[in-house]
Amino acid sequence: MGQKPRKLTPEAGPQHELGAEMRAWRTHRGRSLGKLSGRINYSPSYMARVERGDQAASADLVTAYDHELRAEGALVRMYRRHQAAATQDSSSCVHVSNPSPDVSQGSVLLEDTSDPAAPSSEGISVPARTDDGRIIFVTVSRRALLGTLGATAATAALPEAAAAAAAPAQGALSGPTAIEHLEATHRVLIDSDKLFGPYQSIPIVERQIAAMKALRRNVRGGDRKRLLLLHARYAELAGWLHQDTRNFRAAQHWMREALEVSHLTGDPQLTTFILARRSQLAGDMHDPIDALDVAEAAEMHATPGSRLEAVAATYGAHAHALRGDPDACKRAYEHAHELREAMDPDPDSPLGVWLDAAYIEAQRARSLNTLGDFHAAAEGFGRALANLPADYHRERGVHLARQAVALAGAGEAEEAGRAGMQALRIGIETGSGRITRQLARLDTNLAPWHSVTPVNEFRDAMRDAVLKQA
Repeated sequence: MGQKPRKLTPEAGPQHELGAEMRAWRTHRGRSLGKLSGRINYSPSYMARVERGDQAASADLVTAYDHELRAEGALVRMYRRHQAAATQDSSSCVHVSNPSPDVSQGSVLLEDTSDPAAPSSEGISVPARTDDGRIIFVTVSRRALLGTLGATAATAALPEAAAAAAAPAQGALSGPTAIEHLEATHRVLIDSDKLFGPYQSIPIVERQIAAMKALRRNVRGGDRKRLLLLHARYAELAGWLHQDTRNFRAAQHWMREALEVSHLTGDPQLTTFILARRSQLAGDMHDPIDALDVAEAAEMHATPGSRLEAVAATYGAHAHALRGDPDACKRAYEHAHELREAMDPDPDSPLGVWLDAAYIEAQRARSLNTLGDFHAAAEGFGRALANLPADYHRERGVHLARQAVALAGAGEAEEAGRAGMQALRIGIETGSGRITRQLARLDTNLAPWHSVTPVNEFRDAMRDAVLKQA
């Protein structure tokens, strides 16, 4: 099929040009915003802003448009051209007034001081297809995997994160400048994780933790408490990153360290947050007893009326689903919503600020999947996807993968295949183990629908994406 003619004004900027082209392809295919929104699980208002050029398009939105509207890569190529041009323009300015840091001069914060025997150096579980067509999980070294699943993230995320992690001058390492630098780097790493997944961030996070342990020898007073708070936050982040890769042993190691250091800070909110996160980790490990016990402890220690009460209750609710108790699960999610509605709307802590009604409902949809209520789960994930912030790229893939499993369980194989394809693209880009595990399950569940075209497309793409059996 030939390229569709474009009608763009000469003065249109890159953002407006891309938005106009996306709108042109949509109208060319006879799709309304509402109809396309239902197919690709994006908010119509967000799509409209992108098409008008009022908001930048995310990479996964452009990919979803291109695939659903059969643009044969035209939209993706335009997006990449604009990104490459923007990167080139940015780099041409940086070297004049802001030279890139020289990381070859023994920068303390980038020095590789991580313990090679730590749990994070273990192999990572990745999907591989066997000769009989099944998908199993095999272990490869993290270093080897960085050349495959993390390739997209490496080109986009690593330069920015590495630049942010570059150390200040050697003489400032014992003062507040280093702590401010570590705080800024923590924010960059969180944003990078949302977009690109865990693999590029893990080495930087662990190196920063090693640097903080060294800094603690010479820091006292208020700066020492700030450093301990940062240490706990970095350890919690390391636990989360490994949790996303499903390296649970490393995740537990870092969560234990985060909890221990949080007690040294004397900050009860931080300790409560880390307890809630440990409940979430136990839920991912399918341990309902620990998930429920730790969630109840976190809720008990949370300040009444705080956001952390609702965070803890949300993770505890999923434990009831793991136990196979739908009534208790329903009551627990209702309790989480009640706590959220009663919480202080202007909290004095940034911990758990992402929790809102949509987040709780996404967790409820996951629990419904676990309980086998697939129709309700699929609908819940659809609503969650429509309300997901545009920069939550990896979480979009997680929701899509779980929705695809729910759709397959509900017998909607065609829609499951389409959602699975979208999730697979994000899974390849981010290397998220939460996505790949769900897609391996989906691949097996869709096997009976071998005559459905979207199913075959998804399973063929899975065959090309996973590591082949040696």
